[in-house]
Amino acid sequence: MMICTVQQISKMLGGNMIFENLSLDIKTGDKLGVVGRNGSGKTTLFKLISGAEQPDSGAIHFKKGTKIGYLAQIPLYEKETTGYDVLNSAFVELKEMQAKMSELEAELANAGNTDMDKLLRVYGDLQEEFANREGYAVDSEIEKVINGLQLKPFVGRSFGQLSGGEQTKIMLGKLLLTKPDLLLLDEPTNHLDLFAVEWLEAYLTDYSGTVVIISHDRYFLDCVVTKVADLEEGEIHLYYGNYSAFILEKEVRLMREFQNYEEQQKKIKKMKEAIKRLHQWANEANPPNPGLHRQARNMERALERMEKVRKPLIDPKKMTLSFEAAPRSGKEVVVMEGITKSFGQQELLKGADFHVYWKDRTAIVGRNGCGKSTVLRILLGELPIDTGMSKVGSNVKIGFLSQHFEISDPKARLIDVFRGEVTIAEGEARHILAKFMFYGPDVFMRVGDLSGGERMRLRLAQLMYQDVNFLVLDEPTNHLDIESREVLEEALEDFTGTIVAVSHDRYFLNKLFSRTAWLEDGLMTTFEGPYNWAREKWQEIQSRMVVGVPEPIAVKKPKIDKKEKEVTINVEQEIARLEQKIDSLEKEAEDESDWMKYESIMAEVTVIKQELESYYEIWMREVE
Repeated sequence: MMICTVQQISKMLGGNMIFENLSLDIKTGDKLGVVGRNGSGKTTLFKLISGAEQPDSGAIHFKKGTKIGYLAQIPLYEKETTGYDVLNSAFVELKEMQAKMSELEAELANAGNTDMDKLLRVYGDLQEEFANREGYAVDSEIEKVINGLQLKPFVGRSFGQLSGGEQTKIMLGKLLLTKPDLLLLDEPTNHLDLFAVEWLEAYLTDYSGTVVIISHDRYFLDCVVTKVADLEEGEIHLYYGNYSAFILEKEVRLMREFQNYEEQQKKIKKMKEAIKRLHQWANEANPPNPGLHRQARNMERALERMEKVRKPLIDPKKMTLSFEAAPRSGKEVVVMEGITKSFGQQELLKGADFHVYWKDRTAIVGRNGCGKSTVLRILLGELPIDTGMSKVGSNVKIGFLSQHFEISDPKARLIDVFRGEVTIAEGEARHILAKFMFYGPDVFMRVGDLSGGERMRLRLAQLMYQDVNFLVLDEPTNHLDIESREVLEEALEDFTGTIVAVSHDRYFLNKLFSRTAWLEDGLMTTFEGPYNWAREKWQEIQSRMVVGVPEPIAVKKPKIDKKEKEVTINVEQEIARLEQKIDSLEKEAEDESDWMKYESIMAEVTVIKQELESYYEIWMREVE
């Protein structure tokens, strides 16, 4: 059954036709990914489906009673409202029911016999409805989202004082807790660290409603979606399967369409040649032959009526990117040993070591707030260290690409900002900027008006023409569409210098980085492998550290006396206690959605089982 039907909608913005006669069917239970280049109209489509905007023509229909969830903009709350209050507001009706039940409980305590039956019936009905709507699970649901999205550090603070990223994460949590029938998520992995993204993947995979996602995170799309809607040049094509399947199927479709286009072009060419010959023969005949003219006109009409096959966009315009490395640096590019760094009472780095050598491809990963950006700022010389040693090697020329593009003058023209870093003539600057998809009058836009993706492209253009042999990248794929990410990846693969990057794009990490530095609790552990491999190794280390494996219980052959019976009884009691504990922990693990807690529980179960085996040995010897 269709939960949403988009029928022949058109939308124009700022004089530009975003799409015309666009249709899309969304089935109940779909996990649909919407992809396309920046500016193709993905967010506009979401606004139309959510009702935030109206189409110029066409209609959008929903299954009766459909509840839509979409985070359009961050709302304003009262000053005293905390992040936790915002999450609780997802359960307004249940909270009201809970308050009503409390009132009824107070009335029941003071009610006489005549009112008791009536109050009990009302209370029973209300309690049954509350239970059916899972009202008793509200607190655990909120806690699950807080842990999964890593909201704990700031959920208790005033919502209005949180950063934009923190507010977005809280609102995403509230949106998930409302459990709408149709969930619209626009770049939900922005602002989330790797662990929160993995939790969100698992949550959405098991989500019972319909989910439509706009994302440039290829790994995330691969894990969650089962259909892909490709929005390109105002048209939408639907593919079945995850993102990887979509890429293969789209390539096959484009080749098929291109063959059909070429075949029709050959047919059109032959018809035009035939028409030309018929007119020529008719005119050369003596007397002129009207029958041949008639045949030519009939063929011309047939050509006009022919439905023309549109030429598929096989090779769309992409930015051209190629980093030219400066002469090589020394063997040691970065040396950090015993680094400590505190901010007030918070000690962020606690004796961290970090070494980078010439031509290394090293990714720094860890939870949000663990100090990844701090390491980069120390490396760049922007931040002093408290203790330890930090130095950059000889002949190292650093190029820094940050997700936060610093703008000193928002009114400055794009071309002037570019030439401020790269000293070249205006004509040559325009030629270079065209390679980064800034065409014609685009180069005179004010930098303050640029989108996040446009600012990233401008910074890449500047970096490409600077003399660097060490690239430091802070979330370089943020704001870039998938095609631009692929261009960046190709350029970085060909770069002959050294690269250090902080990123939560797992596809990017696995493809380019052969070393992974894991930052946790102020220390760095470097793994000689890409992110996925490092993730497994790090998890193994954490599992061993959660609960220390106990020393084997020393067992002496017991003497057969009165005390032996007491010991035997104690051992049996201990066996029963441990078996009950294992049972309880395994049930707890089944309901646990946070993988960190799950791993902790299972590690504890493993240790208790080892202890249980030791007691079994004692018991077996006692009964011999």
